[in-house]
Amino acid sequence: MYKNYLSIILLAGMMGTPLLSLATPQKALKDKTILHAWSWSFDTIADNMKQIADAGYDYVQTSPANTCYVGEDGGKALFSMPGDSITGKWYYYYQPTDWKIGNYLLGDRRAFKAMCDSAYKYDVKVIVDVLPNHTAVDHTAVLPDLDNAVGGHANLFHANGFKDITDYNDREQCTTGKMGGLPDVNTENPDFQYYYMQYVNDLINLGARGFRYDTAKHIGLPSDPVDPKATRNNFWDVATGREAVKGLSLLMPDSLFIYGEVLQDRNVKESEYAEYMGMTASAYGHELRKVLNEADFNASDILDWHHPASADQLVTWVESHDTYCNEHESAGMEDAKIRMGWVILAARDGGTPLFFSRPAGSSRANYWGNNLVGARGNDEFFHPEVVATNYFRKSMGGQPETILSLNDGKVIVIKRGSKGLAIVNISDKKQKLSIPVEFADGIYYDKVFSQKNVVKNGRLTTSIPPLTSYIITE
Repeated sequence: MYKNYLSIILLAGMMGTPLLSLATPQKALKDKTILHAWSWSFDTIADNMKQIADAGYDYVQTSPANTCYVGEDGGKALFSMPGDSITGKWYYYYQPTDWKIGNYLLGDRRAFKAMCDSAYKYDVKVIVDVLPNHTAVDHTAVLPDLDNAVGGHANLFHANGFKDITDYNDREQCTTGKMGGLPDVNTENPDFQYYYMQYVNDLINLGARGFRYDTAKHIGLPSDPVDPKATRNNFWDVATGREAVKGLSLLMPDSLFIYGEVLQDRNVKESEYAEYMGMTASAYGHELRKVLNEADFNASDILDWHHPASADQLVTWVESHDTYCNEHESAGMEDAKIRMGWVILAARDGGTPLFFSRPAGSSRANYWGNNLVGARGNDEFFHPEVVATNYFRKSMGGQPETILSLNDGKVIVIKRGSKGLAIVNISDKKQKLSIPVEFADGIYYDKVFSQKNVVKNGRLTTSIPPLTSYIITE
């Protein structure tokens, strides 16, 4: 029944039958969490779906599923160095050569469908990372079907698509120029939009229920300068289901979660992007890491979301695959600090937290660990503190938050109404605490360590080890 229903939807979209459009901007997933199964293969995600569900995640985000450039003779290392026995780089799946499901790094169409079927079985929804903004660095590797679909290779790119961006705060350069060697696609070309949306709808038909748009700030908004080879900037209207292209519409738009990688900087139009989709709260992640690294709540303001959009439109993280991989901005942080950050994020009322799965076997001296694309990440995604916080988030739906800083900023307490609280020791020393609470007098045990906490006369007294969190409910 499930599969037949989706096939009917796909047929309706292909025939141009009117579909529901997004009447309001994309909101965050209230009280939900996302596991970013970074570089896990589709088969690996499917094999671990029960554990993902049992750990309390509502969504799993895959790496890109599109046909991609085959680099270094098809080696599957996360990041190889000269002389390594296994070659390869994780980022080749971010270099599209066609818009069809399946690539050599993560798996084929069969594996993608099996993963989605497994997700459906365990009531987990799949978010796919998509990247229509560019092709492979070697644009000659683009496959004939894509070239033919847009009327020839030259029609695939913006007029400025091979000019390097020199000022990322110049919106014309940012949205039409070449980023990091990646030629910029003419996303406003209706022939490209039609071809790309067939890919998106195919993903939906196989079971995808959301999309993360990579380099979203590099795709123009209606108010942005228009490339000479385009007539208007309407990609986001098409991609979010507000507008059809050549009779083809996004399937079931009101049932999808769509958010964009809109990295914050000067002259980035966050408020206009917020009219279409959720967005990454990159600035907030930076400030949270500062607090964690300095072990001081007062090191930055983490009560403010550092974003013009409201919290219910933000995807939050302690770290992303970019902060871990590119400049290793967050890769040196020990796992325990990342966990403490996760507890802070997921215990809060706002945003949709995303947990980045670090490579299996990774350490602070060896960021790549087992150095193999396709393998499951390390065990942190189901660490007891992480799992307890995921379920705390679900159970605290609708409860307002109050955030306290105790012991000179060494401890952060997130209270959710009078129903529960998360206590996070971000320091490297044991902390003794007395916390005002609305609980009745009695003894309360935390959800992870069964630590005894005494409440008397409106005060909870306890002690908490270094880099540890307690989850306590009424």
